Amino acid sequence: MDENYIKRLFPEIGEIRQEEIRRGVIKAWLIAIEKGKFQDIENIPFTLLINTRKGLIEHTRAVTKMAMAIARIRDDLNYDMVVAGGLVHDVGKLLEYEYKNGKYIKSAYGKLVRHPISGYHIVLEAGLPLEVAHIVCAHSEEGEKVNRSPEAILIHHCDFIDFEIEKAKAGS
Repeated sequence: MDENYIKRLFPEIGEIRQEEIRRGVIKAWLIAIEKGKFQDIENIPFTLLINTRKGLIEHTRAVTKMAMAIARIRDDLNYDMVVAGGLVHDVGKLLEYEYKNGKYIKSAYGKLVRHPISGYHIVLEAGLPLEVAHIVCAHSEEGEKVNRSPEAILIHHCDFIDFEIEKAKAGS
């Protein structure tokens, strides 16, 4: 897997105006793939909490596209931070999950560290700005303990909109 693989999975990377942010998003996914020891990431579920066919890639793109649409309308948010934050908000799931005996399960790592925390470290290792790392660590329940930036608020809500709709469809 390489840069072209990540760009193919996440064409929204092309929406990021700053080259170093685009490179950082790609690098974050490549780091997570390596650390998680995945051969491909196209079939990873976006959640283990509900029965859904929606995968991590589809969820990540949906959250990012919703956030991009809102950021365009508001015009008072840092657009590159919104796009980058949306694209990497769940990158830590590659450490939280593993594929074993024909199914995805919580990894030993994931039983100890949730994806917002591992994702925070991955995006900093990839050279992304602290503002993007903040979005990652604040997008889920961990974010209830911090003051979220406006961009983090947006990703948090888009993430939960997508999750709650899938949960309702699954009848959970």
